[in-house]
Amino acid sequence: LSYGDYEVLSGVSFEVQDGSCLVVMGGSGCGKSTLLKSLVGLLEPSGGEVFFGSSNLWASSQEDSEAILRGVGVLFQGGALWSAMNLLENVSLPLETYTELSDSEIARVAEYKLGLVGLSGYEEFYPSQLSGGMKKRAGLARAMALDPQILFFDEPSAGLDPLSSRRLDDLINELKESLGITFVVVSHELASIFEIADDSIFLDAKSKTLLQQGSPAWLLDNSEHDHVRSFLSRDLSS
Repeated sequence: LSYGDYEVLSGVSFEVQDGSCLVVMGGSGCGKSTLLKSLVGLLEPSGGEVFFGSSNLWASSQEDSEAILRGVGVLFQGGALWSAMNLLENVSLPLETYTELSDSEIARVAEYKLGLVGLSGYEEFYPSQLSGGMKKRAGLARAMALDPQILFFDEPSAGLDPLSSRRLDDLINELKESLGITFVVVSHELASIFEIADDSIFLDAKSKTLLQQGSPAWLLDNSEHDHVRSFLSRDLSS
């Protein structure tokens, strides 16, 4: 992965198992968000391939790649909600754009998605009226609007207080277990990493590659890399 002539990552190869949560972790500047951009169709790799099942995202036609990406949802750091739309309208937007559902059917689906994330009764609220945690949950509801098989999160706990962060972690685990959704989460928050991750990859800024893959608990106990263990043991007691 590169920006012009500047190489961000190379030699990165990993798999994500269906119905699991994989956390992408590493220090600042290691390429976590850059990797996520490639996985969601925003940054074409300078080499290599991205597969969803047997479908090659970047080698497909525009029509086919768009069809692939309609099977995924993305939750950005700030929720990225439209400020001039209430929550029902925000969640309805993907359904209006990509389905042939009637207005009443769209409203029912949007209300159901808001209910899944604990926001029933907030349909008429605007983003400015919500707390940070509620905005994240509303963004998650919108990301789930088209029933994606995979959800990508970029620092979902950023800016949240510990209680809101824990509630979001619990929601991720609940959705994974009840709906079988696959999650790929960029995070540096240790509490969240250990709570939600079935698997993880550690990106290294110095070598610009994937240093190691495994569950966070396994890496903490068994990694041969000092800075992987240091990353996973910092402030762990808190």
